[in-house]
Amino acid sequence: MTPFRRRGSLWAFVSCLLAALWLSPAWAQSTMVRLFTTQGPIDLQLYDTDTPKTVANFLGYVRRGDFADTFVHRSVANFVIQTGGYAFPPSGYAGHIPTQAPVVNEFSATRSNLRGTIAMAKTGGNPDSATSEWFVNLGNNAANLDTQNGGFTVFGRVTAPSMATVDKIAALPKVNAGGALTALPVVDFTGGSVQRANVVLISSVAELPPRAQSSTADRVFDYLEAAYPQYLSPSRGVAGVALGYTFRHYAQSNAYVGVKDAKVWYLVPSISQDIGLLGELSDWLSLATQAGY
Repeated sequence: MTPFRRRGSLWAFVSCLLAALWLSPAWAQSTMVRLFTTQGPIDLQLYDTDTPKTVANFLGYVRRGDFADTFVHRSVANFVIQTGGYAFPPSGYAGHIPTQAPVVNEFSATRSNLRGTIAMAKTGGNPDSATSEWFVNLGNNAANLDTQNGGFTVFGRVTAPSMATVDKIAALPKVNAGGALTALPVVDFTGGSVQRANVVLISSVAELPPRAQSSTADRVFDYLEAAYPQYLSPSRGVAGVALGYTFRHYAQSNAYVGVKDAKVWYLVPSISQDIGLLGELSDWLSLATQAGY
């Protein structure tokens, strides 16, 4: 079985349609950030132009590495998953991460809290109180979050392929671990105190190279990593060149994806020693472009 089979023309059509719905010209030019989580990668397209202060605030935490070893600390069904607040070192909860000065609210009714968008969390009764915590909207929360506390600033959105990881996290069971962790999503938790292995950990967060600085192959690889994390693990492969292929290797899954002769190829030695064809580079680039990569 081909691991990355296209699933026929219907799948390709639906993928193109869904990806197109996620894309806007402004979004296509924005910064992309990848969260490396224990449940898979989550790629975020930031609204640099529309929410410059909020994006600068968010990137400050990213570039200092403040989000490393934080975890998803809140999950409310059909509402949000929230992170950016609490670290989990080996010794246990570290409490809230250090925060920058609060950022001025940049809410606009033209950027509603719809499914897949990301927004800043803040203190009740203070529109300009957002610091490090942020959330992903799991549904259409416009009627609620657009109208209270000055509106919650939407400053980007999860890419279409990464919503599978978001939904996976949202489907996890929750426990009440006290304090701010009353709706903590957990993995393989059987009782007692919550351990590091039980939380949805964000090991690191990194900016992906801007589209203008990325090769066609890199853009396709970035897209494939987000769309197929079950095959491409860890979610940022090691780049290489051999036998005319430009490729990335994924040590955990021992898989390769590569580009050669305007085609995309794969190799999974545990399945077969033969290099398989994924399809035309132009087709995969179209999907990647429509998804913002």
